[in-house]
Amino acid sequence: MPKKVVKSEEEWKRLLTPEQYAVCRQKGTERAFTGAYLNKHEPGVYRCAGCGQELFVSDTKFDSGCGWPSIYAPADTNHVAAQSDTSHGMVRTEVLCSRCGGHLGHVFDDGPNPTGLRYCINSASLKFEQKDGTKKDAPAK
Repeated sequence: MPKKVVKSEEEWKRLLTPEQYAVCRQKGTERAFTGAYLNKHEPGVYRCAGCGQELFVSDTKFDSGCGWPSIYAPADTNHVAAQSDTSHGMVRTEVLCSRCGGHLGHVFDDGPNPTGLRYCINSASLKFEQKDGTKKDAPAK
């Protein structure tokens, strides 16, 4: 298991943008169809915006039409954690970074083969690293 990253709320506020903090630390969500990585198709790795842990690879990303980046499998199942989320009058499965506990989004069982899963992930919770190793943060809006 990855070594845990623990920071105070003040440290998280200094490290993350206000939008990243709202999503990752306060379990917020970005509006549908507004995320910087929704239509990203370059090969690479999606890392946690909070701690840099590798979460997803571009090969597993697909267009679900839901308004958020959709991925059918994590890069490593030990790098994501799941817990029940009953907020907003719904029952869903929340997805978190296993290393820093940052909120990533939710996972649903309506995805494509081979997993049948759809990880519906906020762009604000991610940082993209191109396959050549170049880090490409989400462009400013």
